This record gives sequence, C-alpha cells and structure tokens, in this order.
Amino acid sequence: MSAPTVPPPPRPSGVREVLAYNWPMYASGLFAMAGGLALATRLPRVPAALARTGALTAAALLVSSTAASWWVYDHSELYSLDWLSELLPDGPGDHLVVSTGLDETSHPLGARHPGTSHTVVDLYDPAITTEGSIRRARRRVPPRPETLPGRPSRLPVATGSQDTAFAVFALHELRLATDRETLFAEITRALRPGGTLVLVEHLRDWSNTAVFGPGAWHFLPRREWLRLAHSAGLRAVTERQIATLVTAFAFQRSPE
Repeated sequence: MSAPTVPPPPRPSGVREVLAYNWPMYASGLFAMAGGLALATRLPRVPAALARTGALTAAALLVSSTAASWWVYDHSELYSLDWLSELLPDGPGDHLVVSTGLDETSHPLGARHPGTSHTVVDLYDPAITTEGSIRRARRRVPPRPETLPGRPSRLPVATGSQDTAFAVFALHELRLATDRETLFAEITRALRPGGTLVLVEHLRDWSNTAVFGPGAWHFLPRREWLRLAHSAGLRAVTERQIATLVTAFAFQRSPE
C-alpha cells in the first residue's frame, strides 16, 4: 500500500498574491484615478489640472508598486535564500521562526537546511494584527500544523535554546513600540550566547517611498530596528540589500 500523497507547500507569495491580499488598496487607487479623470472634465482649468495630476499620480503608484512587488517577490533571490549564507556562513542551527499571521520562511529554510531543528511561533492576534491583508493571506497560507501560538511577551521556547531566530516581514505588523520592544527582549532571551536574529523588512526610506508611496509608511525606518536591537542587547553585525527594496539584518547576542 503506497504512502498518502503529501500536498506540496503553497507557492510563496508573488505579485499575484500581493494584489489579492491588498486588493482594497489597489481598488482605492483605481477609484482615485478614475474619479480624478472624471472630475477634470467638469472643473475649471486649474482645478482640472490638479485633478488630472492626482489621477496620474495614483496611476503611477499603482504601476510602480505592482512592478516593485514583482521585482521583489517573483524575480529576486528573496525566497531562494541565496542571500542567507552571507549573514549565516555556518548555517542557522537550531532556529526559531517568528511570524505574525503569514509564515513563508520555515518551509524554504527546512528545505535548504534539512538537518536542523526548527520551532515556528505565530504571534497573530486579530485584536492586535488588524490589517485586512494579513487575514486574507492567512486564509491562503494557514499555519503549519506544528506552529505554536505566542505573544510578544511570551515565546514558547526555552531560554538560550536557539542558535538563530528569523523574523521575515513579520515584526512591522506589531504596531505598538512597546510590543516590539518586549518581543526583541524575548528573542534575546531565546537566543544562545552568540546567537543571531535575522530580520528581513522593507524600510520606510526613499526607495520604498518612491515605489509604494504612502504605503511605505506601514514600514518602519532603519533607525527603529537598530534602536530595538540595541535596547535588547543585540549587536548589528551584517546588513544586506535584497532587490534594492528589502533589507536583511543580522543582529547578534553577545557571546558572554
């Protein structure tokens, strides 16, 4: 009798999924574009020019954000993890994956490093993680069966038990600075001396603002991640760009 067929893991999110997760934002952009063009036909010359400018700006942001999503999620090395050896030349060892509703990291990590032990902790709480895009993404990619629930103040792993912790596009969803500070302290507790936090995020910077417009304000600036790491006793050791728009940090706990 043959073993049951295990379904393959879902394809990592690309531009198609980004559009599905964030369709209200794209719909608003299309509405603003159409509304501006329609108003321009009914307004005097100067207001009409302003309306057309607003419509063209909305159209440009729709195109640039979609192109940027394709570049990062479909075209770059993000999901192949080819960039990881630069941050972790000795591999991840026993590692913790922290998500806030959408985990697309643990499977490629396990495939790339099959001999390592991993723990996946999901901090998703609909009262805290209020973004509709997360709810829609979570329906498409439900948590893996072995995923453990957690809170920023409590990661269900032993103190000093992890060589590496991964937080990929996850921690910016904690909108309160106190929650982020608490979680960074918890991650430090979970890491062994000399252990590493790998943090991957879009930043609120000029390049992301140029392509995502006001949407870039959902991201956090580089100085905030450095502040959080420093306050938790983690030292920045490596920083790498992925597809220009994403930054991967390696923060290390002191060897003591």
